[in-house]
Amino acid sequence: MEINGIVISPDPRLRQECAEITEIGPEIERLAERMKQMMFDNGGCGLAAPQIGELIQLVVIDTDYTGADDYDPYVLINPVIVEQSDTLAPYNEGCLSIPGINCEISRPDHVVVEAYDLDANLMRYEAAGDLMCVCLQHEIDHLHGKTMFERLAPGKRIAALHDYQEARARGARPGETE
Repeated sequence: MEINGIVISPDPRLRQECAEITEIGPEIERLAERMKQMMFDNGGCGLAAPQIGELIQLVVIDTDYTGADDYDPYVLINPVIVEQSDTLAPYNEGCLSIPGINCEISRPDHVVVEAYDLDANLMRYEAAGDLMCVCLQHEIDHLHGKTMFERLAPGKRIAALHDYQEARARGARPGETE
């Protein structure tokens, strides 16, 4: 199921391992531009390709924008977490593919990610203790078939799934949180 072009949980596409991108050409560039626009239109700060039904390792992220004038997302191709701290920090996360709820997820509070940009340059992104740190991990999870539900302990997962069912029954749409 999709809403506003965003694949909504429990769609099986969100549970798929995504293929690495082997060639960066006009098709990938167009897809990245489409993802940027969809992320902005739905009020997100990150979007992974499987969230729009494309099972490839492509992510767009912009955690700092306040409007169209300063909107300039990073494009990450085949991102990999190459370093992460052992210290976990809780963060209240939302997801465009799981509208209407937030979940407190504990993740490493520092990560280093390597990914290619649209010019095939290997880039390195480092983030600690902020939304960028969480967003990098959240979006990379999507590329490996994991949603925030899979990051929850069983009891919290059951509660979150219940809250999500209620949110969907209310008509929650991508970009809406509690």
